[in-house]
Amino acid sequence: MKNKILTKKFYARDCLEVAPDLVGKLIVRINENGTKTVLRITETEAYCGEEDTACHASKGRTPRTEIMYGEAGYLYIYLCYGMHWLMNVVTGKKDQPQAVLFRACEIYDGPAKLTKQLGIDKSFNGEPLFGNIRIHIEDDGYRPEIGTLPRVGINYASEKYRNALWRFADIHGNERVRRNA
Repeated sequence: MKNKILTKKFYARDCLEVAPDLVGKLIVRINENGTKTVLRITETEAYCGEEDTACHASKGRTPRTEIMYGEAGYLYIYLCYGMHWLMNVVTGKKDQPQAVLFRACEIYDGPAKLTKQLGIDKSFNGEPLFGNIRIHIEDDGYRPEIGTLPRVGINYASEKYRNALWRFADIHGNERVRRNA
């Protein structure tokens, strides 16, 4: 079976549908020298709009979050702790800000390690994951068994959203999920 590049339609769904569906897919980064880095996604987190107090859009529309209010399938890249670029994809409908964080891949356990390995920086912010010559997501047919956990690093969020099981992980490809199962 030939791998299928995910289209804009894949991302134009609610983040709670897209996030688990991204687990098991392949991030393909075409490097400037023409080589490819291919990593299997093992963990994602969903951020579900202005009502989700863990979501950047919970404070409303700002220059930083403007991309989240746009079309689905575009990358939202932001700097975390002033030193790590984190990669998200916008999901859902326009003007209803949602995004999915790429939290881990098979050998890179953590969103900062993942973006560092892929060479992701601010220049990717606003780029589409479809029709892109630098990065896209492919489906090779692999369907992992998925577990759910609370999201990480959101102690500022209300209890309801801190405890929401909106982190999705391949239970066989992710050591943290196996330990917590």
